Amino acid sequence: MSRGSPIPETVTLYVPFRVVKRGGRKEMQMPEGSARPRKIDSALVKALARAFRWKRMLESGEFATVAELAEREGIAPSYMTRVLRLTLIAPDIVEAILDGKPGPVVTLARVLEPFPHSWNEQKSTFGHT
Repeated sequence: MSRGSPIPETVTLYVPFRVVKRGGRKEMQMPEGSARPRKIDSALVKALARAFRWKRMLESGEFATVAELAEREGIAPSYMTRVLRLTLIAPDIVEAILDGKPGPVVTLARVLEPFPHSWNEQKSTFGHT
């Protein structure tokens, strides 16, 4: 086969989509009825990771208080305590967040607000069955 000759049995694939702008970012919009890719909320995942990291640092004795840890991290202790509450979210909701299918009600702003301590109540609050 020479460089200029076409590759035999070439398959051409057409994928219908539109490029739309949302909040200054461009996104691909697939036609109705097509499978939707998972959308991982990176801010929410990052907050979860921070919460569990901070919890581990406090439990290990590396830092004695939330205020001490918050000072080292350069953030307000009140914000740190709100993020630390994320470690109390039901495991199946955390798993759904990490899988990119948390549901429309589960956003970073929503989980930083007070939520029920009971995992069953959390499931109804966050729309999980």
